[in-house]
Amino acid sequence: MDSFAVVERALRTAAPHALMDVVVKALRERHGALDAELRMADYGMRTLQVVEPVPLSTEPLHIHDSPQGRALRAFEPLVLPDREAGTVTVHLPVSVRGDRLGVLSVTFPGDADTRSLLPHLEELCRALGHEITVAERDTDLYLRARRATRLTLAAEMQWQLLPGRSLRRREFSLGAHLEPAYSTTGDNVDWSVSAEHLTIAVANGMGEGVEAALLTNLAVSAMRNARRAGLGLADQAALTDQAVYAQHRGRAHVSMVLLRFALATGEVEVVEAGSPRIWLRREGKVEPLVFDAQLPLGMFEDTHYVTEHFRVRPGDRLLLATDGVHESPSPAGEPFGDQALARALTASRLLPSAQVPRAVFHALTEHRRGRPLEEDALIVCVDWYGPRTPSPGPARGGRPAGG
Repeated sequence: MDSFAVVERALRTAAPHALMDVVVKALRERHGALDAELRMADYGMRTLQVVEPVPLSTEPLHIHDSPQGRALRAFEPLVLPDREAGTVTVHLPVSVRGDRLGVLSVTFPGDADTRSLLPHLEELCRALGHEITVAERDTDLYLRARRATRLTLAAEMQWQLLPGRSLRRREFSLGAHLEPAYSTTGDNVDWSVSAEHLTIAVANGMGEGVEAALLTNLAVSAMRNARRAGLGLADQAALTDQAVYAQHRGRAHVSMVLLRFALATGEVEVVEAGSPRIWLRREGKVEPLVFDAQLPLGMFEDTHYVTEHFRVRPGDRLLLATDGVHESPSPAGEPFGDQALARALTASRLLPSAQVPRAVFHALTEHRRGRPLEEDALIVCVDWYGPRTPSPGPARGGRPAGG
């Protein structure tokens, strides 16, 4: 059995809280490492915190100005020699299916051939990322390391509902971010991938605090139940609508936009039921996609929903945003979605999809002249690379505003 298979098996059989014990032992015995440290990215994607029994007992590092933060954002591991200490440290992102969870930092003697070790270290980080995802079902260790401060109860509910922060496949990549990260209430996103489709649902439950979080939880759970039963997009909206109405009798509702991408063709089905909006960046031009307005979910009994269609092309970028983003005003009263959002999407054109939401939120903060957000805000970015089998044909439906 090769050495990596031995380590991988040890990770699978380790206690959920003891994954780093396995990693450190393997790195020392097999590669001569001096030390290793695992830091998790916090919910706000601003700091990296050490995974340790006592939360925040080690000083957090800022993502924007630390070597570990550079490694989290970079496409390659970061190798930094320290001639004074006679060591070399390798910083590598720990990820699972494109979702970057944190950074593993491994320190070696200065004469170590770290370049030849990089493929093994990257493989180890992928295995560690998968095992952390599994271990989080049974231990709070890694979840505690993700928070720079205490979450509100509503935010705890919302983050536990999320499928992740990013995802990458051959046909697409996507990234999502919620703000305010530690006190979000009603905004949420869900996605699912099969052999044929990518389905995304962006939800915005009305209300505040736990009440809004409970409403969104009901809507997302009902939508998942319908999707997992094999129902089409319009029926997913209809059954979610019925579930919300049955519980609240029209006193509360959820705005939601649902999209289903056909991976083989780029054809996209859409149900827009409320305030979340979609922007398309294609060939350097940013335009909002406008669909027929349909009622938010749960307003009335037995509302009928219909799907519309458009087609994405290789190189397209979609941005989905809740009204906490596109309606957020500047001090002069100009909504962010009127002009500033398009500028932010253009300015972030070279960033990968996973980093775009945070970049747009930074632009939103500048638009508001540093004032805190007044309500929940969610951004999802989808990059379309192209179908597995080329399928020529013009884009149709999803008409740009004013076009």
